[in-house]
Amino acid sequence: MPGLVPGIHVLATKQDVDGRDKPGHDVRNIRSESMPRKMIDISIPLQNDVVADPPGYGPSIRYFDHKQTAEEVCKFFPGLTVDQLPDREGWAIEWIKLSTHCGTHLDAPYHFASTMDRGKRAATIDEVPLEWCFNPGVKLDFRHFESGYVATAKDVEAELKRIGHTLNPLDIVVVNTSAGAAYGKPDYVATGCGMGREATLYLLERGVRVTGTDGWSWDAPFVHTKAKFEQTHDPKIIWEGHLAGREIGYCHIEKLHNLDKLPATGFSISCFPVKIHAASAGWTRAIAILD
Repeated sequence: MPGLVPGIHVLATKQDVDGRDKPGHDVRNIRSESMPRKMIDISIPLQNDVVADPPGYGPSIRYFDHKQTAEEVCKFFPGLTVDQLPDREGWAIEWIKLSTHCGTHLDAPYHFASTMDRGKRAATIDEVPLEWCFNPGVKLDFRHFESGYVATAKDVEAELKRIGHTLNPLDIVVVNTSAGAAYGKPDYVATGCGMGREATLYLLERGVRVTGTDGWSWDAPFVHTKAKFEQTHDPKIIWEGHLAGREIGYCHIEKLHNLDKLPATGFSISCFPVKIHAASAGWTRAIAILD
């Protein structure tokens, strides 16, 4: 649609006389009195040769087009020849090798540790309550913090005060860091601030159960944590934001995108994960919905 930012789509619903929404329609095909709903894609794509993970951790996608698979189609139907297929074409298909933490994904409490909530068995991704995954969103703008900085509870409190928001239970809080602008660049994995233990617990103690970041990790990039550990030898600084889940179980979304296009509040986030049995994470097509 001309004039729209890539990854942003405008849909609308038409209300019946009883006030209930009818199914969404493309905004180009509805009358002007309908109320628009803007949807912003806050996910990154799975693709080859884009720096979105450390070396050896990225996906591998093999593409097969319609010509390449024509003979494969014929194997399903003995007697069928390629010449009998429309334009001698089969189907397009891709084979993908990746981890559950490639692309935009939702981490389950089980990823952080074997326990959550101070001793309970940690929930795997197929056990995460769906009620956690579609709720009002809140954006914290931490783009001004240098890469490797570990955000504190005071930082969170100050930003909430700046945007004039009081956290509600199940708010989905996403953090816009400098990593968002670095996606696809060689330094992406090392860019952005992280969320420390006390900052994470500040959110969780107020009922937040899903958080998110446009960085590779909810914690500060490992290259910066490694440098600090070499100086302090303090193991408590390693993965401290993740490990807060041992005290209060929660999920977070990593490798979000387009967070700079979002307001501080006034939107909802949908981040339902792919249901993988007993897994530590699931890929999600995270969407921000602005009414």
